[in-house]
Amino acid sequence: MTTQEMESNNSGEFSGQRIKSFIERVERLEEEKKAIAEDIKEVYGEAKALGFESKILRKIVSLRKTNLEKRREENELLELYMAAIGMEE
Repeated sequence: MTTQEMESNNSGEFSGQRIKSFIERVERLEEEKKAIAEDIKEVYGEAKALGFESKILRKIVSLRKTNLEKRREENELLELYMAAIGMEE
């Protein structure tokens, strides 16, 4: 809703209630996001306690979000750039 629409609206209270509703929804979602982030941190902590490298697990999670073709393209570029600076494997 634009400012002009809000001004032309006879019920300023209604507009205020709508704004407050959006803000409260975002605040609830931010709290949920915080709780989920804490849960994720705990899972990585559990994995680390069992001897797994959380950095590597995070990398795998990130890679799984990327489609196969994009991963291949990135790997090829990485190898190309490494070779260009003398970091061949």
